[in-house]
Amino acid sequence: MKQVIVTKPTQFSELNLPESLQKGIDDLGFTSMTDVQQTALPLTLAGKDVAGQGRTGTGKTATFLITAINRLLTTEPKQGRNKQHPRVLVIAPTRELIIQIFEDGKKLAKYTDLKLHAVYGGVDYEKQRTGFDNGVDILIGTPGRLIDYLKKRVYSLSKADMLIIDEADRMFDLGFIKDLRFMMHRLPKYDQRQSLMFSATLSHRVLELAYEHMNSPDKIRAEEGDLTASGITESLYHTSMDDKLPLLVHLLRKAHIERGMIFINEKRTGERVARNLARYGFSVGILSGDVRQKKRMRILEDFSHGKLQLLVATDVASRGLHIDDVTHIFNYDLPEDAENYVHRIGRTARAGSTGTAISFSCERFCFGLPDIEGYISRRIPLCSIDSDMLDIGKPTHPEATAEGLKTEDRTEQHNRSGGRSGSGRGGNRPGRNGQNRSRGRRAGSSGRR
Repeated sequence: MKQVIVTKPTQFSELNLPESLQKGIDDLGFTSMTDVQQTALPLTLAGKDVAGQGRTGTGKTATFLITAINRLLTTEPKQGRNKQHPRVLVIAPTRELIIQIFEDGKKLAKYTDLKLHAVYGGVDYEKQRTGFDNGVDILIGTPGRLIDYLKKRVYSLSKADMLIIDEADRMFDLGFIKDLRFMMHRLPKYDQRQSLMFSATLSHRVLELAYEHMNSPDKIRAEEGDLTASGITESLYHTSMDDKLPLLVHLLRKAHIERGMIFINEKRTGERVARNLARYGFSVGILSGDVRQKKRMRILEDFSHGKLQLLVATDVASRGLHIDDVTHIFNYDLPEDAENYVHRIGRTARAGSTGTAISFSCERFCFGLPDIEGYISRRIPLCSIDSDMLDIGKPTHPEATAEGLKTEDRTEQHNRSGGRSGSGRGGNRPGRNGQNRSRGRRAGSSGRR
């Protein structure tokens, strides 16, 4: 496998794409290509297999979708292919990522006759099955749901022209590798299809998968150096757990944030944070693994369209969500996996824009800081906390609730708190001074060792 590095800037208009595809690209406002696109598209459009590495938010999704749509518009289907034979199979690890790929694909294929269909868990099984009835050109799905329909012969992969695997490293992390291999063995042989694989890291196990199931793929690494985007301004506060909420409220007020994301490690922490932010007057939604799919989609839509100012989320949202104009990312809890730090803050400063990432290092999660700084090969700039930053007053909207909280959770918390801001650890007591802040600094400092 040879390594290819291409640095020549390229415009989408220079690629000689079909007019219907170029029109979809123009509608999205795409003109100059990102580093990943400059490197990968000349290869993928020429029909070559590619194993690509690039940090989050660099245009990988558009790269493989443009390649797939171009291939279907410029080549004839395989002999014997019918409408139950998808020509392109896209596999990704999470439903959020599947939905995002599907929505992006629809926009790019807007002026074509191509039919796209997305399948994933958490929604009506029969409704998704009927989506195959009118035929599918590009099938996008998570491994489990794809295998379910394949075993029931709802569709066949025998006439596929192209395989795309997104977030390949995440497939391993989530235990999908056996399912992925099952799907790949149902496709035409590696030399009878084009295969693209994209991953945040081209680890040994990802490259092994590429060697086994791809046709002499070119390995591309379009971006060297920092794992995080250059447009992100990062900072870190050492704070106690009790002071995290008042500090967050202060920073949110100071920045006048229109669209920001707050990452936490546990659902119960997220519920507490979202509930209290709502009581301090912020429009906020919460996204975690057990929020029903229909509600998740509504929350994401409201957040994307500005109806919600803030989104509190676990790491389920750190990959695959391409939401425009997210200006601020808060790591309320430092992630326990160093790689997730990169994926979290990658929700801002997308496609060449700028953004801000602020992290809190408390006595519980400070021990992950050395691993994070080791992974990104630098120290995160440290900021100090003044006592007036924690004096945020009483909740201004004591009866307010966050979108996505269960009704019984709201009622229970309201009864327990009597309409006041909640109590307990995790930042519900506004403005505790002195002792907790110094304790947080001592604990945080131990995380630097």
